[in-house]
Amino acid sequence: MSAHDAHYGGNLVDGARLLALFGDVATELLIRMDGDEGLFVAYDSVEFLAPVYAGDYIEAEGRIESVGNTSRRMTFEARKVIAVRTDVSDSAADVLASPLVVCRASGTCVTPKEKKRL
Repeated sequence: MSAHDAHYGGNLVDGARLLALFGDVATELLIRMDGDEGLFVAYDSVEFLAPVYAGDYIEAEGRIESVGNTSRRMTFEARKVIAVRTDVSDSAADVLASPLVVCRASGTCVTPKEKKRL
């Protein structure tokens, strides 16, 4: 996460930034499945589990859990893999021994029939 992503005191990153990452993941999943970006309809669950700070490195992944006629139900997870260490210096960071899950979400996307190519 960049300094631009920090939204609150202490360089805390806004949770909406993680949802933007999930939106990018959803777009890739829809393109791979349908040949089209589709549309994100709604999140039905979002859990922010740990803070994210400017300087942290986040990996986001998702999977399609079920497929309807035009809808695709997806789950997402974001993990912190490198944590900033401002207590050491302004540019220090540590690779985490185990990634830390910072956010989980689930939602539904739709690819209109006329847009599907695959």
